[in-house]
Amino acid sequence: MALLDKWKKMAYDTTINDTNTLRKLWDDYFLQEKRVYSELLKNPDEEIKGTVKELAEKYQLSVMYMTGFLDGINESLKEANPIEEMEEDTEVNLIFDKEKLYMNMVDAKADWLYNLEEWKAIFDDEKRDELYKEAKKRGTVRNEGAKIYPNDPCPCGSGKKYKKCCGKAG
Repeated sequence: MALLDKWKKMAYDTTINDTNTLRKLWDDYFLQEKRVYSELLKNPDEEIKGTVKELAEKYQLSVMYMTGFLDGINESLKEANPIEEMEEDTEVNLIFDKEKLYMNMVDAKADWLYNLEEWKAIFDDEKRDELYKEAKKRGTVRNEGAKIYPNDPCPCGSGKKYKKCCGKAG
């Protein structure tokens, strides 16, 4: 089984009756993710490459957390990694497009990431505001006439039901 499949099985396991177990996993993952992004953003032009296992060791992550991290950053990379079939010895990179990464963090509503202090050294306030607005604009779902029902998948792509995501009364 490829690493990404193992990660998804672990991180999105709907058979776990104890929601605290998944919440703890995600809370811990988000802390680690924030730490790694802080490190990456301190030297955003560094070309980081290595195997999945080497990068996991470099950033003091488990291979599973590194897999989740690689899955999350993949759309922001200048050259995507082969995440679907990667194993521990697969060569990967963390060479990201700064603007794309920032906007993808906004799209993901990951305020703990797009509000990191390290962004201030990369983009001034005006540029961050411009990128934020652009990300919000591109993330706006335009309904072209098709009715969205509460139990339909959310059109934002989160994988949640509409009623539990963008359709949440609020």
